[in-house]
Amino acid sequence: MHKKLIRITTVPMELLYLLPGKMQFMQQNGFEVLMISADGPELKDVIKNEECRHIIVPMTRKITPLQDLKCLIQLIKIFKKEKPDIVHSHTPKAGLLGMLAAKICGVKIRVHTVAGMPLMVEKGFKLQLLKFIEKLTYSAANYVWPNSKSLYNYIVENKFTSPAKLTIIGKGSTNGINTQRFCKEAINENSLQEIKSSINYSTEHTYLLCIGRLVADKGIVELVNVFLSLQKKYTALKLILVGDYEQELDPLPEKLMQQIKTNTNIIHIKWTQQVEYFMHIANYFVFPSHREGFPNVLLQAGAMELPIICSRIAGNIDIVQHKQTGLLFECGNQQQMEEQIAFAFTNFNGMKMMAQKLAEVIETDFRRENIWQSLLQQYQFLINQPN
Repeated sequence: MHKKLIRITTVPMELLYLLPGKMQFMQQNGFEVLMISADGPELKDVIKNEECRHIIVPMTRKITPLQDLKCLIQLIKIFKKEKPDIVHSHTPKAGLLGMLAAKICGVKIRVHTVAGMPLMVEKGFKLQLLKFIEKLTYSAANYVWPNSKSLYNYIVENKFTSPAKLTIIGKGSTNGINTQRFCKEAINENSLQEIKSSINYSTEHTYLLCIGRLVADKGIVELVNVFLSLQKKYTALKLILVGDYEQELDPLPEKLMQQIKTNTNIIHIKWTQQVEYFMHIANYFVFPSHREGFPNVLLQAGAMELPIICSRIAGNIDIVQHKQTGLLFECGNQQQMEEQIAFAFTNFNGMKMMAQKLAEVIETDFRRENIWQSLLQQYQFLINQPN
């Protein structure tokens, strides 16, 4: 008799990009897997790729009390019918509703993975509300799995839950990295040429690359300001931004969006599944994010041996060691960011050596298959625990 595992995220994009392959792996290793999320354009691909059942629960990423209550009731009905052995949630809203519903239904194993916290950049009433929600989620879960050591420390320091509930799977990361995809050898020459011609690529230019949603939270405001300053000294410099605007949750200032649209040295690419090609042609990866859990994009850039310059925040510092495997600057500090990028320009060989060192660490510690195996062992250990 297969044990039943429910994996729940707020929207299907998270199943597609945060957890690809994981549900199918568990299904192949003795679990009956059911996925739950809101509807979305990615859903078709998720079901096709994972070959697991999926139920739509219309959760939102915003604070929507009435809709949240409806979703909670729907989840309770689903759990009562499905009788899962494990409910495992990701993302804040799915965590809150999923863990509460699982506790109400008496699900034995209730796991919530913490992969970054919106509250890290909030203030005032919203900060207090998000802290309360976080504590409520952890109290309903009986296992809380932060996906990095620095996130683990943050949870303990803020007394969100007892350390006894906390575990880091493997060396961290939510899903590890597909090292067969993110490696130089996997680059297809035709696709590479197409992407090069789409941005008028030239070896005369130096390319800074940033991948992620174009929102204030990702440090895009500081990055564009620093780029405009560096441009005056380095006329061959180009900035590639790969990602979509998010007008609803965290819009960029109008003036900055105009700068991105009109500056011929800033290349904006809408979200694409071919990020590894941009990593292959860029000279440096700049990641100024204000909050992360354990950023996959840094693992991907690292596996592609692209030199990294990133903010000194939880998650980033679990991957990049300053002047050993990349460069760090204080979060939001434009002057430091500019200094570190300028340092990278004048120390190209040193940066390459750091990038090679990071690629070796990723191959050893963060291969996707290793993370999946560690998770499978953890599930089996929990299932075999006496009641």
